[in-house]
Amino acid sequence: MEHGSIKDPSRATFSFVDEDHTLANSLRYSLNQDARVSYCGYSIPHPSDARVNIRVQTTGDPAREVLKDACQNLKLMCQHVRTSFDESVADFRNNEPSKMETSDSEN
Repeated sequence: MEHGSIKDPSRATFSFVDEDHTLANSLRYSLNQDARVSYCGYSIPHPSDARVNIRVQTTGDPAREVLKDACQNLKLMCQHVRTSFDESVADFRNNEPSKMETSDSEN
């Protein structure tokens, strides 16, 4: 849900339901990497309320578009981490049997 100013689309607050610090802090990081963002912050109104409010103010571009770009960048970062992790696990599994054979032959 978006709570923004009709007069100024460069400022808006977005509410995310069923989310917590995990998504909010990651999005905040992604938004703050964007040169178009002049301010970004988030709050959780109440600990028992599973909702996050993210405030975005830009240098002129619509806040909604900048938030969409930040979400896309975050998705790409997550895909990169997942790919790197999967490759590392595969490398470990491919190299592990040779280590096991070496340690078995030493005993």
